[in-house]
Amino acid sequence: QVQLVEYGGGLVQAGDSLRLSCLTSGRTFSFYAMGWFRQAPGKDREFVIATSWSGDTTYYADSVKGRFTISRDNVKNMVYLQMNSLKPEDTAVYYCAAAERVTTRVSGFDYWGQGTQVTVSS
Repeated sequence: QVQLVEYGGGLVQAGDSLRLSCLTSGRTFSFYAMGWFRQAPGKDREFVIATSWSGDTTYYADSVKGRFTISRDNVKNMVYLQMNSLKPEDTAVYYCAAAERVTTRVSGFDYWGQGTQVTVSS
């Protein structure tokens, strides 16, 4: 089992930056691919960004390419989502997730955090 806890969400203005953090515990963190997803009210959960266990493969949603980056610290068992140039359409609950292999599919991730709210005002 892997436990995930996200934090760092909040209310920001359009154009601002925000960094989300995800603390993991349980099975060896460094063995897992890590990803971030988001879900806006009334919409399905959607892929944002994901990276392999080594960090050498990263996938981005087109909507965040050039603005969001993912990083991981396999010593501290942490993964981060750096969000720059935020837009109102980025408003959603953001979820951290772990998978055996890096993928963009929601169904490909086995473990999920409880989510953290990000609200971007215009």
